[in-house]
Amino acid sequence: MTEIRNVRTPTAAGGKRSNVRSLTLEDLSLWVESRGFEAYRASQIAGWLYNRPLAAVSEMHNLPLAVREALEADFDCVPAYTVRSDTAGDGTRKLLVGLGDGERIETVLIPRDERITLCLSTQVGCGLGCRFCATARIGLRRNLDAGEMIAQVLLARETARPALLTNYVFMGMGEPLANMDCLLRALDIMTARWGLGISPRRITVSTVGLVPQLLRLTRETRVNIAVSLHATDDRLRTELMPVNRRYPIAELLAACRDLDLPRRKRITFEYVLLAGVNDSIEDAQRLVHLCSGMRVKVNLIPFNPFPGAAYQRPDERRVLGFQNALLAAGIHASVRTSRGDDIRAACGQLAGHRD
Repeated sequence: MTEIRNVRTPTAAGGKRSNVRSLTLEDLSLWVESRGFEAYRASQIAGWLYNRPLAAVSEMHNLPLAVREALEADFDCVPAYTVRSDTAGDGTRKLLVGLGDGERIETVLIPRDERITLCLSTQVGCGLGCRFCATARIGLRRNLDAGEMIAQVLLARETARPALLTNYVFMGMGEPLANMDCLLRALDIMTARWGLGISPRRITVSTVGLVPQLLRLTRETRVNIAVSLHATDDRLRTELMPVNRRYPIAELLAACRDLDLPRRKRITFEYVLLAGVNDSIEDAQRLVHLCSGMRVKVNLIPFNPFPGAAYQRPDERRVLGFQNALLAAGIHASVRTSRGDDIRAACGQLAGHRD
C-alpha cells in the first residue's frame, strides 16, 4: 500500500529513523538482504514485532546478537508504553500511552456483552477544530507513525488478557485520513497474516469527510467507513466543523454515493446530538432527505460534555424522538450508549490528560 522510504538505511523521511513496528514483511525482507542476513530472519523479526509484547529488541532471544544490534542501529526501537490505566464504572478502560518523544495519547478499551472494542488514536491532538470535541482544543502536535498505532493494539491486547479484543475503531484522538499514509501502513500490518491477522470486517475508520482520502481509503482497503456528519445544512456544519468549508455537505455526500461498497455493506453516518442545536425533528427530517438513495446506517451520539464545552447533552426524550423519526423513514438508526464518561473516555472526551 505505502512505503517507508530508505528502509535499508538508518533514516526515514526527514532524517527520522523508521519505527521498527512500522515495517512490513517486504520491508524486513529487503533489510535483511541489504544487511547480508539469512532471508528467513525477516519472518522471525515480524513474528516478534507483531505477536509479542516486547519491551526491547534485546528480548528477541532466538535472533543472533548481530541481527538485534543491526535493528537497533537502523531503526527506532523505543517502545510505546502505558503511563496510566483508568477503569470506569462500566468496565471501560482508558490507557494513557507514552510515546518515544515524550508525547502522550489515549487509547480506550470498551467492553460490551461478548465484545471488546478498541478505540485507536492516529494523531497527537487534532488540527481540524471540531467545536464539540475535547481533542480539538489541543491542536495538532504531530501525526503518529504506523508503529505507534500498532503499539496501541499490542498494549491493549496485554491489558485485556485473558479476554480478546474483537473490534477496532479509529475514532480516538486525531483525524485518521489526515494521516493517510501512516494509517494505510498500519491497516496493512493489522490485516496481514504475517502481522496482527485482524479481519478488515472488524475494523472501522472514522473521518470528518476528507473527500480525496475517503475515496482512496475505499479503493485500497476493505475496512468499514464511518463519516462524521453532525449537521444537515452547510451553515451549521461549518460552524461545528470548519472542514466543511473545504468539503461541503453536497460534495461529501456525492463522494459517499460514489464509494465502491460491497453489496451488503453500508456506510455509517455519525451524528452527535447537541441540545437545542441540531437535535430537532426538522433536523431529523433533513437528515432523512440527505440519506436518500444510499445504503446507510446512522449512529446517533448524545453529546459527551467536557470542561469548557459550549454545548449540552439533549435529554433522552429528545434523543429518542430524533431516532424514531429516522426509523419511521426506514433508516437504520442506533443510539450510541456513552461508555467511560466518568473517566472522560467517551466519544469526544479524549484529551491526553491535558486539561
